[in-house]
Parts: sequence; C-alpha cells; structure tokens
Amino acid sequence: MSDVYAEPTTGAHPTDPATLARYTTLRLGGPAGRLEIATSADELVQKVREAEAREQAVLLLAGGSNVVIGDQGFPGTVVLIRSRGFRVVAEDADTVTVRVEAGEPWDDLVAATVERGWSGLECLSGIPGSAGATPIQNVGAYGQEVAETITAVDAYDRTEGAVVRIAAADCGFAYRGSIFKYSDRWVVLSVDFRLTRSPHSGPVRYAELARALGVEVGDRVPLADARATVRRLRAGKGMVLDAQDPDTWSVGSFFTNPVLEREAYELFRERAADLGEPPSWPCPGDTVKLSAAWLIDRAGFGKGYTGPEGVAISTKHTLALTNRTGAASTAALVALAREIRDGVHTRFGIPLHPEPVLINCAI
Repeated sequence: MSDVYAEPTTGAHPTDPATLARYTTLRLGGPAGRLEIATSADELVQKVREAEAREQAVLLLAGGSNVVIGDQGFPGTVVLIRSRGFRVVAEDADTVTVRVEAGEPWDDLVAATVERGWSGLECLSGIPGSAGATPIQNVGAYGQEVAETITAVDAYDRTEGAVVRIAAADCGFAYRGSIFKYSDRWVVLSVDFRLTRSPHSGPVRYAELARALGVEVGDRVPLADARATVRRLRAGKGMVLDAQDPDTWSVGSFFTNPVLEREAYELFRERAADLGEPPSWPCPGDTVKLSAAWLIDRAGFGKGYTGPEGVAISTKHTLALTNRTGAASTAALVALAREIRDGVHTRFGIPLHPEPVLINCAI
C-alpha cells in the first residue's frame, strides 16, 4: 500500500494530494505531514501503531464532515479510513444487529437498512460522513440519535494497545457527545446497531417532520417515506452534500443547541422578551434546550451573512457556516464563527459551543 493516498478532488487545492482541504466537506485544511489509507480495521490499527512508533501524532479522517482543520494542516500522520461494509451478527424474530465498518458511508448504510425493512436509522438519512463517526458525537436529527440503537463499539485503545469492545452503556453518550469525542485514546473500528424488523418508522417525534409527512407526532410511517422526507428537508437547508451547491460546503450545524438550567432559562426569557416566545424543548434534570439557529438569527446574523474572504452563513440554514467560494482560509471561517459566538453572547448572555472537532484552530 502506498504511503501517500490520492483520490478524486472534491475540495480546493486540487494540485496537492496531501492538502487536507481535499478530504473535508468544508474544503478547508492545510497539508498533512504524512497521508495514508486504511481499508480494514486491522490496517487501521496497524497504521496507528506505526505512527506511534515514529512518535508522530495521528489524525483519523473518514468523511471529513465534522472537522475543521487549520491552515497549517496537521504535521503528523493523517490516516484516511476507507474500510467498508456491514454484516448481520445477531438476529431474532423482532430485531437484527448489524456490525458496520468505521469507513462505511453513513447514508449508504441508512439506505440499505430502509431497503431491508430495518427500522431505527431512517430519520438520520442524508447525514454526511461515515458510520464510525456517529458514536463519537452521538449523531442525531429529526428525533433520532444513534445512542438509541448502538449496542457496542469496537475500538483500538491506544493507551492499552489493545482492541476492545465497549458496550453502549460505557460509551458516555450525551447530547452530541461521548467518551470518544475530544479524546485521541480511542480509534473506532466498527459499530453494532440493533434495529427493529418493521416496514414502518419509529414514532415520529419531531414536529417539523410530522408536518412534512402530514401525520401527528407519535405516528409511524413507511420507512421509505420517512427517509425521503428527511432527505428533502435536509436538502432544503443545504444539509445534504451537493458538489454544485456552495451552501453544502460546510460541516452542517456549526454550533450545538445550548442547554440551560431552569433559572438561566427564565433569565434568558426575560432578556429576550421583546422577541416573542423562543423555541425551546424540555430536557432531563429540569433543563431546557434552545435553538442555536434562533439565537444566531435574532442576534443579527441572518441567512447569507458574509464574513472575510467570502465565508458566510448558509443562505438556507443559519447554523451552517460555509466556504462558499471554495478558496477561503480556515482563519476566515474561524473569524466568522467567533463573531457569531460573541454576538450571541452579547445579545443574550448565552455561550455557543462548536459542534465539529477543531484541529489546529480554535474559536
């Protein structure tokens, strides 16, 4: 296997195969010190061990859809995860458990489960990236989270130097988080999902999706209908990758929705009283989740708001920050993110936190 991996150009800087902008949906990122490819779990472990033996830092990239890489790039070894496939590892009359390789494209997996009549992932249709990335940030959308169906994660423990199986209960799943996020200890190799044998979706929990489907919250719909409607909604927000649409040259939602203690929420309502009732959702422990998109918009950063070098808020969705020209710098995107974060804090006193992983950059 060649030490340097090149694939068809999808980003900026097409003349340099080691420039990480080629491998991220933002089309941003400087050079890699060393760029390699792993096509299986065994090879992924091997590549990481070899980098450690060289005393090099390691960055793992699969779909590149939830990472912001600085203009200086990454001086160590970047391993592109290109393992593929899934197989049934357990089943009974009502459920099926599938083991999915870390590099399997996520939406391909969701499409396959819908086609087979396996319910549990349908509302996560259209999300870019790989299956191995989903437990890292507990991917969720339209009322579903992967934590609801994951039963175990196979990972390489870099501290112990061994491959381990981590039960879902030990993954530390939280809102857009897990033990894997912001930690270089774990290398996700595969993920087990337990799905329900059913031609229908789980109960529709998200009001926007229910309206689009023409059903009530709590109703079930055919899997194919749920998938098609979710993809349509996401496409309308620029959240389905499209090489011809600059609004999709992003990491999707750049900020997480803030979750406030009840007292802080009541103070926020007083501060925002002139803007009408803000959208909110009750959460465990008497906490309340707010809409980051609403906060950003009401703080004066509407759709299409433009920052330096042409980076901008998507024209379709306030939470997506885009490299619309395909030729901006990470520094410009980070500057726009800081401006938005600081503006929301000044207006509402609420901090926003980035959802993607930031590599050699910070806001």
